[in-house]
Amino acid sequence: MVAIMTKLDMRKLITTILLSLGSLVAFASGPAARAQTPAGWKAHDMNRARPEMVTSSVRLPVAAPSDAVVLFDGSDVSQWRSEDGGPAKWIVKDGYMESVRGSGYVFSRPAFGDVQLHVEWAAPVPAEGIGQGRGNSGVFLMGLYEVQVLDSYDNITYADGQAAALYGQYPPLANASRPPGEWQSYDIVFRRPRFQRDGGLEKPARISVLHNGILVQDNVEIWGPTSWLQHRPYESHPDRLPLSLQDHGNPVRYRNIWVRELPEWTSPGPSDDATQPVITLAPDVLDRYTGEYVDGQNRRFVIRREGFRMYAQIFSRPNLELLVHSKQEFGMRWTAGRLVFDLNADGEPLGVKLLVGRAEFPARKVN
Repeated sequence: MVAIMTKLDMRKLITTILLSLGSLVAFASGPAARAQTPAGWKAHDMNRARPEMVTSSVRLPVAAPSDAVVLFDGSDVSQWRSEDGGPAKWIVKDGYMESVRGSGYVFSRPAFGDVQLHVEWAAPVPAEGIGQGRGNSGVFLMGLYEVQVLDSYDNITYADGQAAALYGQYPPLANASRPPGEWQSYDIVFRRPRFQRDGGLEKPARISVLHNGILVQDNVEIWGPTSWLQHRPYESHPDRLPLSLQDHGNPVRYRNIWVRELPEWTSPGPSDDATQPVITLAPDVLDRYTGEYVDGQNRRFVIRREGFRMYAQIFSRPNLELLVHSKQEFGMRWTAGRLVFDLNADGEPLGVKLLVGRAEFPARKVN
């Protein structure tokens, strides 16, 4: 049986539909729709300002330093593999290796964490395609964080996708691109992300890039693995992973690839508080140490008190904060230096010895 709707029922139905449509419009235009990246721009926005061209005079190739691991010297790709672990399928000739369409990314056989990486590359000639279709490849730190390779010489694309961009995140500070066919260089300093034991992010990765000797990424904080069309958050991964070079269907050439492994970021060392106790002395006791001390070269130390805090002026360096470790020894808050006092039987200072490194500077109290 077919129900017949009254005018009242019809009005209720229309009202419900309109309210539903209004909710959808509000959702589509709400915060989720307006969401932006940490840079304040949506990735790949053509309205984002593109950097000015800068001409570089750096000479290539750049010889590898003595402590570098050479990943490609122009002779073979033995230090590289395909994604499946088999031999790299890129072409090697005339001292360079060239991406082959459909061959896939190549990965370094050694794995790395914190590195200084040098890569030289050249976009194909003749130049073909426009935007992202012209001379496209990429250098991936840990296989996850891409410094874009692109023919950006007289080629317009979105700012965070041109040569030397941290892809989808940071445009370069300048466009230092050379014409296609000319060799170019990236010098990259990369600090890997740190993860907590439970897999949470402790410290994001950071990267600096010089393109043909021009600083284009200045120790920027990476938001997560670089990606096309989407923002990917960090996921815990090993401390060392292979580098990779991208096959994007364009015959981009690479040569002279070397890497220096950097010491891991060091955790803060023990503070004075952790290595020596810090004690509090009464103001009248602290006042005994105040005044001038003169060393054998007639240089002055001046010690003063402000409340329970002690400060020293040493060789014209004022306001050096002191920590009281004992009645005989004061340490410096920010420097591994010590003041060791010579006290008489009544605890009055007769002199002091400044110890910094292996140097000693004895001085006598004059007032």
